[in-house]
Amino acid sequence: MARTEREKMLAGELYSGWDAELTAARSRARRLLRLYNDTLMDDEDARKQLLDQLIGKRGTGCYIEPPFHCDYGTFITLGERVYMNFQCVILDCNQITIGDDVSFGPNVHIYAATHPLDADERIKGPELARPVTIGAKTWVGGGAIIVAGVTIGEGVTIGAGSVVTKDIPPYVLAAGNPCRVIRSLR
Repeated sequence: MARTEREKMLAGELYSGWDAELTAARSRARRLLRLYNDTLMDDEDARKQLLDQLIGKRGTGCYIEPPFHCDYGTFITLGERVYMNFQCVILDCNQITIGDDVSFGPNVHIYAATHPLDADERIKGPELARPVTIGAKTWVGGGAIIVAGVTIGEGVTIGAGSVVTKDIPPYVLAAGNPCRVIRSLR
């Protein structure tokens, strides 16, 4: 039986992002995001209900400052007490897993989306996606970018403006472009 474009996307295989099922799912997310981003701060119940519809799995005590943007929402798993500051973007074309007690500064971007490196293949239009995992008790500084396929260990501090292109081990301070380990935190 042929695999759907969604199945290929989640398996890390080449897929068409213009597939009808995926396009409809992104449209659904855009509608929910518009409502979420326009909901007043004092209407916490409405915001929680919208996040429950948008995010695949969410622990208690999570808070996302608007505006927030994502592709699907359904492929995002948030642990307990996750905080995202203003302007966070998550391209969740694959699983994005964020552990308990993780905080993001403003303008943090997480990209599960990627594209073929070969130009001839890339211009044909297929896309790729790889999961991203961020361990518990991690702080991601403002303006950081985390790319497809990266795992960040528990208890990490990522410096502001870093571009994380490779896995980061637990309990370290890492920063830069490309992001590298600066020192151990234990």
